[in-house]
This record gives sequence, C-alpha cells and structure tokens, in this order.
Amino acid sequence: MDQIKKWLGENELVQRLLIIIGLLIVIIILTHFIRKSISKNISNTERRYKVRKTANVLGYILFIIAVLIVYSDKLGSVGVVLGIASAGIAFALQEVIVSIAGWLNILLSGNVEVGQRVKVGEITGDIIDISMLKTTIMEVGGWVDGDLYNGRITAISNNFVFNSPIQNYSGDYPFLWDEITIPLRTESDYHKAREIFLKVTNETCLEYAKASTETWNKMKGKYHIVNASVEPKVTLKFDENWITFTIRYVVDYGKRRSTKDKIYTRLLDEIKKHDEIIMIATASVEVTNITKKN
Repeated sequence: MDQIKKWLGENELVQRLLIIIGLLIVIIILTHFIRKSISKNISNTERRYKVRKTANVLGYILFIIAVLIVYSDKLGSVGVVLGIASAGIAFALQEVIVSIAGWLNILLSGNVEVGQRVKVGEITGDIIDISMLKTTIMEVGGWVDGDLYNGRITAISNNFVFNSPIQNYSGDYPFLWDEITIPLRTESDYHKAREIFLKVTNETCLEYAKASTETWNKMKGKYHIVNASVEPKVTLKFDENWITFTIRYVVDYGKRRSTKDKIYTRLLDEIKKHDEIIMIATASVEVTNITKKN
C-alpha cells in the first residue's frame, strides 16, 4: 500500500487522470438525479424533453471545465502541441465537426425544433430528437397513404442544415392549403352545387382560416409577404364531359387527412339529399360491335 501511495505521489499524470475520473463520476451521478427529478416533476412532454437536453449539455460543459481546471497549469506548454494536433483532428473528423456546427445552427437559429414536421431530401416526418450529431425523425407517408406515421424512425446527420433543402410544415406557419375536386354531370344544377360545397367547407374549415389569418399577420413582421386568401373557395371548370368543381381550403398541417374525410362525408350527405339536381359524373366507355364484311 505504501508503495502504491509513493508511486501515485510520484506519478503526476495518474493523479490528474484519477481526479478527472472522479469528477466525471460525480457529474454523471448528478446528471442522473437531475434527469430523474425532471421526469418526475415535469409532466409536459415538450418541456421535459428540453430541460433534459439542457441538463445533458450542462453536464458536458461541467466536464470540460473540470478538465481545464485540472490541466490549467499545463495549458501554456501544450498549446503548440494542441495547435498541431487540431489540424489533423479537424481533417479526420470533418463530418463530425460539420454535424456539431449544424447542431449549433439548429439551436441558435430556431428554424428547426423538436415536434415540427419537416421534409429533408426525400424524408418527411416529425422531429422527435435533436442530439449533438444527429436529428431523429419519425417518418410519415411512404407506403402509408396520407400524413400518417409509417413506423420508420430515421436518424440523419445534422449537416443537413447546410446541404439539403428543409421544408418546414409546422414552423412559422403551421397550416397547409389543400384541395378537393368533384366532377358533376353537365345537367347538374351547378349554382346549387357551388352553394352547398362552399357551405360545407366553411362549416368544416372556417376556424382554420381564422387561425391562419392571425398567424399570417404575425409573419408580416418577419418576412416580406403579401396578403393571402385563406378563406375557403370553390371554383368551377367546364368541358364537354363534365363540370369539375375544385374546393380549396386551409387546414392544420397535422389534420389534413381527417379534415378531408369530414368534408367528403358531409359532401356525400348533401349530394344524396339533392341527387336529382346534383349528379356525380363518372367516366363511361362505349363499346361498339363491328362486324367484319367478307
């Protein structure tokens, strides 16, 4: 035992390493209890996630500070070595460095946040986690029709903020314009049809139009944009086959599918009440029997 103490007393490097390991254990235990307390006392999922992430970052910062304090008397002598080594490290870990830079960009800009629905390249989904190196997305669509989760979780490097277009469905303006087309036979009462279609869409989507108007007005202070028409609209197009109505409306980005289902259901109910004057057009094929002459 005396020999071990003597060896430790003479070996300064081992002493510093043991101090760092001890401090690391303390930081890990402290962070663990903080995370446990957060999970117990904060019920809001989004707030709990952000506080846990903050606790993790503080843990990293404390560890870096501890290392700097332990080696504070050696920083001047190792400065040249660190300068030379940093060039090699930067080259070898350039992807990691760019990912960390992307993470800092995400934190500082606020353009992308956890809970938002985005499209990055060919991947569309909700962001469920943002770590120092990767952003994790719960995908929607793909082989699943509509804006529903398909069960696939994809992690992408944070460097996407520099080299990929980011389409945000729920950032500054969490609404989408959507459309429904309805073909009617030419003998239908198109005036009555327009009246019914507009009434149904207003009753279903008018609250989204009001909310989107407020959001749009707030965006004017941030972007150079003009006024947008967010009220439901019904337009008509006519050709020799049928009359085509296009119903355009604004909807919450997360309720596009359910809202379309409500509109379709209401429209079918109304058309059924007026089936003598509002008739859905269907494509028909006429088959002619041609007898070949000898």
